[in-house]
Amino acid sequence: MRILLIAGIVFVHIPYDPQRSPYLGTYGVVDWIRVYLGDSLFRIGVPCLSAISGYLLFRRGLTGFSHAKVLETKAKTVLLPFLLWNGAFLVAVYLAQTNGVGHGYLPGVVGATPREMASHALALEAWPVNLPLYFLRDLLLCLALSPLIGHLVMRYPRATLLLFLAYAVLPVPNGIFLKKSILLGFSIGACVALHQLDVKRLDAHARPIVLTIGLASLLLAVSLYATGPEFPLWVDMLRGLVAISGIAGAWALSSLLIRTRLGRRLGNGSGLSFWIFCAHYPLLVVLWMAWNRAGGEPYPLFYFVAPVLTLCVLVATHALMKQLAPRALAILTGDRAGSTRMRPLAADDASPRELSSQQR
Repeated sequence: MRILLIAGIVFVHIPYDPQRSPYLGTYGVVDWIRVYLGDSLFRIGVPCLSAISGYLLFRRGLTGFSHAKVLETKAKTVLLPFLLWNGAFLVAVYLAQTNGVGHGYLPGVVGATPREMASHALALEAWPVNLPLYFLRDLLLCLALSPLIGHLVMRYPRATLLLFLAYAVLPVPNGIFLKKSILLGFSIGACVALHQLDVKRLDAHARPIVLTIGLASLLLAVSLYATGPEFPLWVDMLRGLVAISGIAGAWALSSLLIRTRLGRRLGNGSGLSFWIFCAHYPLLVVLWMAWNRAGGEPYPLFYFVAPVLTLCVLVATHALMKQLAPRALAILTGDRAGSTRMRPLAADDASPRELSSQQR
């Protein structure tokens, strides 16, 4: 599911300018598809990845939980890749804008104040320059707060999850998080692990669950397309609820996919999915700049070609790096390059009997 979720996130980040907003209806049914894929269906990716990370962090309970060891491990598997990928893209953007290239496509970094540069580089107060890496930034916050989160969901599971749900969907300030649903997703995963909830009971109802979540995403897309881009409060809350419900939908879908040959193949190689996650946005921006240089039309062709081309390029470059520079690849993917199984962004090594569950 991890590689499928990340492939979906690629569609969320396909660039466009105000003149090509899907809410203008310029391209008819294509614009509705853009809203459905980018603002509805694939928005489940971030909450789902957060839940996977929370579950795997606490799957052995609190007894042997070592916060110091967690921070030490995640400094290599999460923090270092964040700094390398975001820092390298920030340098590239700075050099490009210094030479008059890329203005208007990305935040202006030439002439930015030290405080603004700190946010571009470290996402202290705003989105990082490599936009999707906000997930790693907020995940690091969850890891830093993991003893508190673990204690709360162990002692007060219902109250904690209801509080975090309200924080995620209501129009309250974000506080220290950039994406509020990450805290809720992480806590849901932690709660499932710590209370040893038998989520495999959902497998018997996998098809109805998948159909229900799929229908909810369709109805959400209709509401978004009819009211956007300035959504009323109820639509914005509905979008958050559907994204969070995608956690159950993704698990149910995994129970169907894991029985297929394709599903079992997708259960291998977390290094590739992490590579796609970190590298897709810079590549999409480069393709968007080149497309505009070539004339910029027809946009629907760019919309469908760019993500496919991006995934193909990243699969090829990952394979090339694996052959030519395996150590560099391991560093860039947080030591996931040599993995032969699916492993979430914040997961530690697991015992052999846990592998089949983790593949899902």
